[in-house]
Amino acid sequence: MAAPRVSSLHVFPVKSLRGVDVPAVDVDPWGVRGDRRWMVVTADGDVLTAREHPRMLAVRASPDGASLRLSAAGAADLVVAEPVDAQPDVAVGLSRLDRATGAGADADAWLSDVLGRSVRLVWLDDPRRRSVSVHHGGRPGDPLNLADAGPLLVTTEASMAALNAWVADRVLESADPTGSPQVPAPLPMERFRPNLVVGGDLEPFEEDRWAGLRVGDVELRFAERCDRCSLTTIDLDALVTTKEPIRTLARHRREDGRTWFGVRMVPVSTGRVAVGDATTPLR
Repeated sequence: MAAPRVSSLHVFPVKSLRGVDVPAVDVDPWGVRGDRRWMVVTADGDVLTAREHPRMLAVRASPDGASLRLSAAGAADLVVAEPVDAQPDVAVGLSRLDRATGAGADADAWLSDVLGRSVRLVWLDDPRRRSVSVHHGGRPGDPLNLADAGPLLVTTEASMAALNAWVADRVLESADPTGSPQVPAPLPMERFRPNLVVGGDLEPFEEDRWAGLRVGDVELRFAERCDRCSLTTIDLDALVTTKEPIRTLARHRREDGRTWFGVRMVPVSTGRVAVGDATTPLR
């Protein structure tokens, strides 16, 4: 039996852009350091996400010291410094946040050219200016980055394997019995954009029942299960919307009109977490 361990770690510096896999992360009170501190907005300040503009997933964002590196096919990389000396000057339409700091004309022009529409890149100077909603498991004083609802998203390899098995079974069930059905390639975990993935001997979806998770000196508190949206249905290579995994989740993991995969957690303590670290689910 393999004891539960951190199998992978992921940072998504810009909301709705591709992120990077990393060997270790620092966990701050508002989530993984450097995660979702930037976002793309329209000229009117409305948040732009890949749900409405899948082309955003053609851009990869990665931490570069105290800066952000943006990469896309056909374009030279752009390094954007955190605008630490500027004041929040862009009105934004995000819950529990009224203003963010513009990244500058060069970043706006680069992203607008790559995405094919006029946009701005903005930065959250201090996550303590935004809180975790009580409707999403927040408590007084819980700060939040630019994530939709929770500081840190946790998934498990066991749940991903179960989901991919359900997808394959559905294809076989609906196939012409006289033909040779082609089982689809497993969906990648990246579709769900987790920060921390736990591997090892776990039951599928047991994370739904955890009170929290301890990884070394870092303790995370369960906030809520994560309801999934159409963002997970975008093929990360073709950048087109598909039916999976929402179709299969709706068959097996639908409740209260929503589909569920992964859990949102709030840091109780801070520290460093690395791939391979032992994890202890809290019951």
